[in-house]
Amino acid sequence: MTSPDSSVDFDLTRVFDAPRALVFKTMTETEHLRNWWGPQGCAIEVISHEARPGGVFHYCMRFGPGVEMYGRFDYREIAAPGRLVFVNGFADAEGNRIAYAMSPTWPLEVLNTVTLTEADGKTTLTLVSTPLDASDVELETFKSGHASMQQGFGGMYDVYEQYLATVRAAQA
Repeated sequence: MTSPDSSVDFDLTRVFDAPRALVFKTMTETEHLRNWWGPQGCAIEVISHEARPGGVFHYCMRFGPGVEMYGRFDYREIAAPGRLVFVNGFADAEGNRIAYAMSPTWPLEVLNTVTLTEADGKTTLTLVSTPLDASDVELETFKSGHASMQQGFGGMYDVYEQYLATVRAAQA
């Protein structure tokens, strides 16, 4: 169940200088995800990754010695090359969903829909994130976190854009 209040949704759009098939590939394959996924400045360890409906992406984000957090995607839909739907949230080392320690009222699960469209060799990514089964307090926490999410996803997609350029250069 998602929130009936669309003002809760977080929306982000980015344009990447690469064809849609390459963007899709670098957003779904393990070898690529480990190079760009996560907040800017962290190192990602892929614990497990199955890019298929029903599959899980379990990862550890390392921010420095002894500072780590785990996350988990549950893929709902993977429709190459234009659509990804997954539920994400924080996890423990074993992959179990847990509350976000730094914000205990953050929703436990967030549904993310990524749509990729291509025009003139460039790909437009549209991300819509919606809390699942969230309480009123969790919905308000999510809404108040939109600016922070804009910065967080923005930084991550900056790293992704740089990584994507290296992939394109290697293919040239």
